[in-house]
Amino acid sequence: MGFASLTTITRCFGLKRDAYYKYKSRADKRLILEQKIIKIVSRKRKSLPREGVRKLIRSLDNEFYKANLKVGRDTLFSVLRKHNMLTLRKKTSARTTNSYHRFYKYNNLIKNMKITRPNQVWVSDITYIRTIKGFCYLALITDMYSRKIVGYDLSDSLELKGCVRALNKAIYQAKNTKKLVHHSDRGIQYCSNVYTQILKRKKIDISMTEENHCYENAIAERVNGILKDEFYLDQTFDNVDHAKRATKNAINLYNEIRLHLSLDYKTPNMVYKLSA
Repeated sequence: MGFASLTTITRCFGLKRDAYYKYKSRADKRLILEQKIIKIVSRKRKSLPREGVRKLIRSLDNEFYKANLKVGRDTLFSVLRKHNMLTLRKKTSARTTNSYHRFYKYNNLIKNMKITRPNQVWVSDITYIRTIKGFCYLALITDMYSRKIVGYDLSDSLELKGCVRALNKAIYQAKNTKKLVHHSDRGIQYCSNVYTQILKRKKIDISMTEENHCYENAIAERVNGILKDEFYLDQTFDNVDHAKRATKNAINLYNEIRLHLSLDYKTPNMVYKLSA
């Protein structure tokens, strides 16, 4: 079976030869543009595998400029959709809070507070990380102003020690904890005497969500979601050591590389250092 000549093709479709060449030239240019975009995005996705289109446009602006490419959000979205490279988010949850205990529960001090600087409010939370042998628990402390994770610990138990280690790391790295509020849910770990005594010794005010009002700790919940959705901490790890390595890498990328819309497309580290 022979191939039809260009003359035959153009006659069949009522096209002129020069129109065909113009069409082919545009198609070739589009293909080259797509290939260049995919190459640049793939390189970035090695460190931030689930970064969305809005963030990519900002974070890759310099890369596109160097490559002499004019890429808008619609173009990038279209190319990524065509090549099945749009990010998909999972919704998962697990109970990590036990608020039915004998310890004192503190009032919410940050409900109407205006957040104006780093080390003004730290929010704490615990999330689960899966391994083949069961759950690990990631205790996180996040600076509310900069969104920086200032302390964390991953352990294979929901016991108090992991939260205490995360708190001590946060206090150790902070330059100034004067007029600082520690905010958390009413979980037994945060209400325990051991935990609250550390805060009191450092003169850090204690704030907690109202009963059953988890939205009052929305920043902490959001950070948990980002680590799982964008940095693959939602997968099942081989063991605790594997989970710890992945967690350390994810938090470093989150603090140092990931741009935040709420921070005017800056990283948490940038905002924390500039303002602290």
